[in-house]
Amino acid sequence: MSSPELDVVEFLLTTHVYNDDRERDADDLPPRYRRAFWSDEGIERPLAATEATAETATGVADPWSAISGLMFTDHDEFSGSLSLTERAMAEDWFAERADTDRIEENPTLAAALDDADYERAREANRPVRADRVWIDSLLEEYFDNEEDEEMLDLVDVRAPEEVEMTLNDLVLTSDQKGEIEKIMKAIEHREYLATIGLREIGKLLYVGPPGTGKTTTARALAHELDLPFVEVKLSMVTSQYLGETAKNVEKTFEVAKRLSPCILFIDEFDFVAKTRNSDEHVALKRAVNTLLKSIDEISLINDEVLLIGATNHPDQLDAAAWRRFDEIVNFPKPDSLMRADILRIVTREMDIENFDPEALASDTEGLTGSDLRLVLREAVLDALTEERTTLTQADLEAAVRDFEERDSLKDLDMIEGDHDALVAGGDISADGGSDEHDHDHGADGHAHDH
Repeated sequence: MSSPELDVVEFLLTTHVYNDDRERDADDLPPRYRRAFWSDEGIERPLAATEATAETATGVADPWSAISGLMFTDHDEFSGSLSLTERAMAEDWFAERADTDRIEENPTLAAALDDADYERAREANRPVRADRVWIDSLLEEYFDNEEDEEMLDLVDVRAPEEVEMTLNDLVLTSDQKGEIEKIMKAIEHREYLATIGLREIGKLLYVGPPGTGKTTTARALAHELDLPFVEVKLSMVTSQYLGETAKNVEKTFEVAKRLSPCILFIDEFDFVAKTRNSDEHVALKRAVNTLLKSIDEISLINDEVLLIGATNHPDQLDAAAWRRFDEIVNFPKPDSLMRADILRIVTREMDIENFDPEALASDTEGLTGSDLRLVLREAVLDALTEERTTLTQADLEAAVRDFEERDSLKDLDMIEGDHDALVAGGDISADGGSDEHDHDHGADGHAHDH
């Protein structure tokens, strides 16, 4: 049960309890409340309950109107402050209307009200170190000059709340699930692993074709663990400023350590091998050596940084790159059963007549999860052009055919004459270079008007 009245009373109770109970800290506040009270100095007591902070925290447009009829509330029109005149009465009123599940979504109130499990509430509450405002304030504190800002432009830092897909939204192989479970246990028992001297853990390499979920899975893991996600594409860091490449690599690892505990995701890891095996600029080679050294020195156990590398081309990695990782996780293209499960998940909110995911899965051999999402997107957009929000199995089958037709364009050989297939009316089938077309073409390969 929720209502504007209940939401605002919960907010006021939270501010009163938090201000009075000095044992409570920022991790006891729900994230939506922390956003309302965040400042350059973090969250400071006393929390000021005003119409503005109440609206930010609860989303209630006119907080005072929502609670003005309650006999234990007060309002100062000049300052906009809101307050409780009788805290005990407010607690009784709230406890009668809020169930235990709701109370335990707010550790501050769970600590103050009977029949609520504070420890469970605290454990389930996202910690402040995972908030966007905390991440931004830390980055501003440690990386505040122009040179650092240029480097940060090469790094994508996401708060867990900004990751859209969760592990429940993904279809994973048993091996992938097993590796994720192991790393989650390692993080949970990090102190034990340090005690027994097992420190070489927490460096994973995801390998597989494009579109198989390497990046998405790493992000979803950050969401699951409430960890900031630091993503860097290796080719960008090592090519943006030739003279600064090694420094950029060092700064990337420094960002991760400052935001720890976090996940550092390094994409395009095959760039290491390409650089080491070529005549690239000496600065690039120095950057790669710096990268390998930084990987050796960073640790999940000591630094609380989980390192995940990813590559579409594992065959290009040399032994020096492979041995930096303690676990290799394979991301193959999904089989028919996995494709059917992916289709079920992606279409959860869609209205599809006669939907048969197994039949569609059998028609999409070789497609990745990313490909399937593109197919469904096109089916939805095509239906919208006909003013329809209900799809049919035939819509999906047509979208598959369209996708495969477009995908075949990648295999056209322009040198051998397949350029005709790229012209309106051209045939993009295997014999697309034949002379039989719907339109006449001049020597320049462009269609002419009839």
